[in-house]
Amino acid sequence: MKKAAQFIVYLLFLAFAGLFAIIPFRLLYVLSDGVYGLLFYVVGYRKKVVYQNLKASFPEKSEKEIKSIAKKFYKHLADLFVESLKGFTMSKASVIKRHKLADEGIGDEYHRQGKSVMVVVGHYNNWEWGSMSGGLQLESPVMVLYKPLSNKFIDNFLERRRRNFGSELVAIRQTARAFELRKNTPYFYILAADQSPGKTKRAYWIDFLNQDTACLHGPETYARKYNLVVIYLEIKKLKRGFYQMVPNVITEDPSKLEDGEIVKRYMKLLEGSIKNQPEYWLWSHRRWKKKRKPQT
Repeated sequence: MKKAAQFIVYLLFLAFAGLFAIIPFRLLYVLSDGVYGLLFYVVGYRKKVVYQNLKASFPEKSEKEIKSIAKKFYKHLADLFVESLKGFTMSKASVIKRHKLADEGIGDEYHRQGKSVMVVVGHYNNWEWGSMSGGLQLESPVMVLYKPLSNKFIDNFLERRRRNFGSELVAIRQTARAFELRKNTPYFYILAADQSPGKTKRAYWIDFLNQDTACLHGPETYARKYNLVVIYLEIKKLKRGFYQMVPNVITEDPSKLEDGEIVKRYMKLLEGSIKNQPEYWLWSHRRWKKKRKPQT
């Protein structure tokens, strides 16, 4: 019964994606404006979480400033929603045009050197299109670590779609095996590393956005184990529907850095992006739900 229900949802998903395929971008953002009004004024989607996160991150800002950022965030969130749906049926040319890598040669350089690269991104601007655009613009094969959807039909659809764009999707629970299998081949590994870790036992604790923050240990662990170049990929919004990916090299030799320095540098760069344009980060997720246990 559960499988049948998932298949029905999958068929509805395909119909919805098909509808978005024929909607031109100029009309897409008219729809987005309507979604914004629904999210902010009618539903109030996670408003308490958004305002709580903003106030804790920017205690120096007034209520008026916080509300202004929140409204801009919901407008961007609506854009992200319609763009993600549009992404299911976008052509390769359109993806490259709208999600452009600023330094196209950086991938070729490391590929020639036989080096693998870990690309860390945040839930900032349109990170969703990155799972497609990376495989189209980099010389080395691309592996994207992600959390699988509960609906297997939709999840398989997304996996096939990303593979067609040159990217392999690998479930985060298979991370260790995925790195080991590819250790002898130059790869670009892409992961959003700003989510809250499932367990804090191995987490790195960083002062991030004015708060004590538990950070994933994975980027640090795998970069050191496999001697990976580490790059923070900042995604900049040029205008509605157009983004630029700007690579910032964190290190080309993890062994030369102290333990925890990779995560610290990544979070510092991400923090800079957020402070510059705070409305483009995903304020609706419960980033600080984990707290550090007091030392005994």
